[in-house]
Amino acid sequence: MNDKIKGYALGAIAAATYGMNPLFALPLYSDGMDADSVLFFRYLFAIPLLGAMIKFRGRSFKVTGKETMLLIFMGLMVALSSLTLFLSYNYMDAGIASTLLFVYPILVALIMTLVYKEKISLLTAFCIIVAVGGISLLYHTEGGGTLSLAGTLLVFGSALTYAIYIVGVNKSSLKDVATLTVTFYVLLFGVLLFFFRLALGDGMTLPTKWYLWGNLLALAVFPTAISFLCTTSAIKYIGSTPTAILGALEPVTAVVIGVTVFDEAFTLREGIGLIMIIAAVTLVIAGGNISQHLVRWRKLFPRLPLKLHIPHKH
Repeated sequence: MNDKIKGYALGAIAAATYGMNPLFALPLYSDGMDADSVLFFRYLFAIPLLGAMIKFRGRSFKVTGKETMLLIFMGLMVALSSLTLFLSYNYMDAGIASTLLFVYPILVALIMTLVYKEKISLLTAFCIIVAVGGISLLYHTEGGGTLSLAGTLLVFGSALTYAIYIVGVNKSSLKDVATLTVTFYVLLFGVLLFFFRLALGDGMTLPTKWYLWGNLLALAVFPTAISFLCTTSAIKYIGSTPTAILGALEPVTAVVIGVTVFDEAFTLREGIGLIMIIAAVTLVIAGGNISQHLVRWRKLFPRLPLKLHIPHKH
């Protein structure tokens, strides 16, 4: 197998493992666990895995005081992104929410334009229009109804906090810190959000069956550690832009799982909207300007497409 084939295979595996979240998480919710508890254990179990990767690859855990403060803020952004996305699944199908979330590269482009005065290209402007059109098709269903406003706002909140994280890391002193080290500390500080929410709320819920602890470990291993390793390896073999473009498989995977496993509705209108959004984001990434900001961080904290219940058909 040559390097190019190996790289594309690794990129596909990264997307597939990302999409495995609901397969491991749904039994935990059926068992009575709440969102904060699942997120807490997912982050907690991933921390030693990433720590072992740092040691294995000979990276350093050392960071400065200034970098520590930045890492605390970035950890909060990532944790908020995970939490708001999860909450959105109470209001809409997982596949639709995952597709809406995929606009975060466009939000990165907008932040770079508005905050850092990076010139927006005609291609990016066109892609933003196409993406908005795709979102409109998803938001307004064939039956004349609309998606939940609360759910939609939660997804965009998730995309925005993740976009802020991506830009913040690339535009701060953290850009010179090893990716694995940044990931380790962002998880470490991010897990504190769920710890405090659990401490101030109704307390932590635990699996009642011993084998469900394996599901919690699987959430940390497959969509976090393996997905991250496959992404970084794919970059090595095929480069940053092709690897970023392969990220378009992520919402597709979520939609397929939602329809086949969770019996979510999927109409032609929604299919066209999904294709428009994926095509627009892929063109933005392929355009070159934004890929350098995205690829290093795209898979560090894969989203959590989990569901407490199967929502009503749209």
